[in-house]
Amino acid sequence: MTLYSPQANGSFLPFDVGALIVQPVTTESIATRISTVVKTGAQTFRIPIVSADPTAAWTAEGAEIAPSDPTLTELIVTPKKLAGLTVISNELAHDSSPEAAKVVGDGLARDLARKIDAAFFAATTVNGPSGVKSLTTTVVSAGGNWSNVDPFTEAQYAAEGAGTTITAFVANPADALLLAKLKAATASNLNLLQPDPTQAGRRTIGGVPLYISTAVTVGEVWAIPQDRAFVVIREDATVTADSSVFFTSDRVAVRATLRVGFAFPQPLGLVKITKV
Repeated sequence: MTLYSPQANGSFLPFDVGALIVQPVTTESIATRISTVVKTGAQTFRIPIVSADPTAAWTAEGAEIAPSDPTLTELIVTPKKLAGLTVISNELAHDSSPEAAKVVGDGLARDLARKIDAAFFAATTVNGPSGVKSLTTTVVSAGGNWSNVDPFTEAQYAAEGAGTTITAFVANPADALLLAKLKAATASNLNLLQPDPTQAGRRTIGGVPLYISTAVTVGEVWAIPQDRAFVVIREDATVTADSSVFFTSDRVAVRATLRVGFAFPQPLGLVKITKV
């Protein structure tokens, strides 16, 4: 009897890793949409932080100008590996059409995006990066109910006091629904939240877009300044297919790996708005 060795391991599907995984993940993930996304080829990424500015002084004509130095520190980010595995039929694996590859990539990308968001809005994640709940941020209380947008205005001004500007609010769907039902006045049918003219279906609070994510804890809304939140993505994302494990069922395992880290150089610029 003639024995035939299984197909060799390797990437044999028509994959463009950037188009299949990296781009859809950054589009799907709320964390990447509200943060500054940085791509790096290095194992670590360093963000310089000026914790104290150099000082200026009124100086008499002809007098020596006193020198001063800024206080500089740095935040070192080490992206952590996020991996996904799916199994597809050999027929789909050998389909050379872009649509077939997209079907494979979309599911992986969606779950990678969900895992990124879950880590971003958490405190700590096993084997993953630490998120916003691990930080000592500014906290604003809504006083027990979402009755008006005053806490959001307070959050905006708190961020401005820290030298930054809120560019996104992120809420759980349950809280977003309660906020969407707020009216401009008693006995009014006019919603307090206004539509975003730049994107259909999205609402704004004080001119700031409101995003929705199930990764956010119910009863909390995060106010994020884009220039104080970083998502660092390693450029060595991979998509690999292997038919050896599922040889007897004529299926192919497709594995995607992506390394992601978070950085928050000024935690007090981020504001957690709590319902209680």
